Amino acid sequence: MASAPADLKRRNRRVSAYAIAGALFMLALGFAAVPLYRMFCQVTGFQGTTQRATAEQAAGIKVSPVTISVRFDGNVDRDLPWAFAPVQVTQTVHLGARTLAVYTAKNLSERAIVGRASFNVSPDDAGKYFSKIQCFCFTEQTLQPGEEVRMPVTYYVDPAILDDPEARDIKQITLSYVFHEDKSAVPAKAGKPAS
Repeated sequence: MASAPADLKRRNRRVSAYAIAGALFMLALGFAAVPLYRMFCQVTGFQGTTQRATAEQAAGIKVSPVTISVRFDGNVDRDLPWAFAPVQVTQTVHLGARTLAVYTAKNLSERAIVGRASFNVSPDDAGKYFSKIQCFCFTEQTLQPGEEVRMPVTYYVDPAILDDPEARDIKQITLSYVFHEDKSAVPAKAGKPAS
């Protein structure tokens, strides 16, 4: 009978080890969820996440005679004292053609502010075909008091959109940005923001 308590102790230790391992796994999964979700969205274009391309990748895309309308939208968080808007609200572009769009941003406050843009594309099915080569949204933007800047976006719409039954009938894509203040960042000294 002396072995029964020893077996019970061994089983309790095993159950405790499994419980601790499970808790550590869930904790690690919690930390990994955001980067994994972001990676999933970038690969699949899920929920309008755009793709990022290099100039070399863009050079390999064949330009199609088919055109699509791209609409630009610019917003700021209600706590951010900036004016932000596209210079041109719509562009008609050939699929595969590298195109430049420009936004303007102005700091309406009396202090330097660091902003960061979040973005998406709609309809969602177009996200995996909308590739940005250069974008102000890739970095923080510091605007000094009263400073106004032009912010370029170089992009293309992949002609592969025509092969996707879910996306081939899309006639207009909307690229939307929202600027938020990055309160954890230290504003850079006077100078132009990175583009």
